[in-house]
Amino acid sequence: MLDLFSIFSKGGIVLWCFQSTSEIFSPSVNALIRNVILQERSGNNNFSHNALSLQYKLDNEFELVFVVAYQRILQLSYVDKFLNDVHLEFRDKYKNELQGGKYIMDFDFKTSFDNILKQCELWAKSQAKIPKQMRTFEDSQKSKKTVASMIERKGEEKSKKSVKIVETKIVPNGVVEESPEPEDDVIAANRAKLAQKLANKTKKETKKPPKSPKTPTVTERVKKPRVWELGGNSRDLPTLEYTTDKDAANYEEVQPEYKELLGTMKGAIRDLEVESDESSSEEEEEEQQQPSPKKSGGIFNIFKGLVGSKALSEESMRPVLDKLRDHLIGKNVAADIANKLCDSVASKLDGKVLGTFDSVAKTVKATLTEALVQILSPKRRVDILRDCLHAKSQSRPFVMAFCGVNGVGKSTNLAKICFWLIENKLSVLIAACDTFRAGAVEQLRTHVRRLDAMHPKMVHLYEKGYGKDAAGIAMEAIKFAADANIDVVLIDTAGRMQDNEPLMRALAKLIKVNDPDLVLFVGEALVGNEAVDQLVKFNQALADHSSSTNPHVIDGIVLTKFDTIDDKVGAAISMTYITGQPIVFVGTGQTYTDLKALNANAVVHALMK
Repeated sequence: MLDLFSIFSKGGIVLWCFQSTSEIFSPSVNALIRNVILQERSGNNNFSHNALSLQYKLDNEFELVFVVAYQRILQLSYVDKFLNDVHLEFRDKYKNELQGGKYIMDFDFKTSFDNILKQCELWAKSQAKIPKQMRTFEDSQKSKKTVASMIERKGEEKSKKSVKIVETKIVPNGVVEESPEPEDDVIAANRAKLAQKLANKTKKETKKPPKSPKTPTVTERVKKPRVWELGGNSRDLPTLEYTTDKDAANYEEVQPEYKELLGTMKGAIRDLEVESDESSSEEEEEEQQQPSPKKSGGIFNIFKGLVGSKALSEESMRPVLDKLRDHLIGKNVAADIANKLCDSVASKLDGKVLGTFDSVAKTVKATLTEALVQILSPKRRVDILRDCLHAKSQSRPFVMAFCGVNGVGKSTNLAKICFWLIENKLSVLIAACDTFRAGAVEQLRTHVRRLDAMHPKMVHLYEKGYGKDAAGIAMEAIKFAADANIDVVLIDTAGRMQDNEPLMRALAKLIKVNDPDLVLFVGEALVGNEAVDQLVKFNQALADHSSSTNPHVIDGIVLTKFDTIDDKVGAAISMTYITGQPIVFVGTGQTYTDLKALNANAVVHALMK
């Protein structure tokens, strides 16, 4: 049933391995290490790769990893029990070897492994034979409930009040007479006063004569034109025209507000700086400055504390993890992602021995911080300028496609990226493939006119109007750029919701036909749980609607509107965790220079405050 069982250290040394077939399983195990263990995604102990299902267990005290692999089509109910039993058996023998001064495993584990596997298989068969009996009513919690147990009581006074009944009756004069019990004299008197007030109020209302409705005076209403205070009239319209023939001729000259932007975006993009609350950092400094309490017991206890004797468990970490999870959700991290991060930290620290001077809260927070930095750090090289120059050396344009939902700022951030590229002496062709939204082509024309005024003949626009096939326009634009020796092609696509299947199919067609070098998903930093849904469905749609065996999915993320969220930077974590792809650009404003590169340490610092 089992294809592979391997025990190795976190340093990469294989201590013991069992393999039932001659198939090579190292790619699957390497994928588990690369995509789960190294990326701090160990909250879920299941991992699938190709046709295999892999389950693993971490031993944080001895830094060991136990991995079992079997065919995904099989449903083995004993794998969890088998992993735990093997873990306990191997751990005891490995511990005895270490205590004996032997650092090389010198014991036969094959016999113990076979016995445990046989016992677990027999246990699974016995569990399958036992029919599941329905629980009787007497065994349920509902049978133990009585009427008295369902009555809420808060002290003896409330229980007495709950059983007291006051008889009331209404006499002809409208006054309510009561026959209260002797101990409720005060309550009865208050009710009588309230009833008297209500009766007096009803008498006053009956004495008042009904008001006769006034007959409205009929006046002719004539609609008059609204006169604005500073609007003027039609004779003043020529005075509002400030454009002269000379200005129209020189319209494409560099405007004064754009002269300051020239030369500011050369080279690599500057890192993002996130402002966080200073009060929290001051509190942390005060906590660090407080001296630790002195412990009695002499020199021996001090050295014993350095060695450590306290092992972390999930119960001891749960209060701290719950607070950190709520903190992450408050910082705009998706709830599902926050739960997975906390579970990953719990599985990583379970069984780890702490020293006396280490607290549970600081250890858990430090581990979560490391995990967040690891998630935001790119897993591959991200150097777009180098990639553009490499494509230029091959006499072809470097193609980038932008996709995302409506209103996230695709065209605006495309113009920022275009300005950064032309600042670095790369010619750019913008393909207007948003043939659906009214004004999309005109918006790109305005950007191209302004960018061309700053860098003449470095940026061009390829457009075919509205209602055309976006994939065809992109293909023609790439061919035009190759013929005209243009370095970079930026494809602007229409915004679409992730649930719109026809539009998602059209996007998959555009990417499949043109095969861009980089597919960037543009998402705004304001969203929380919605970011997860958008990215998952965009990636899934690109994979489902592509006829290729290796579909081209999202390669990177452009995070926009980052200047509107203060320190609630959780959307960056949610988006990166889902796809595993890096955040390539961060939009922080409305000018062409408001484009930054993500700084993982700065974002995590703001997130954990």
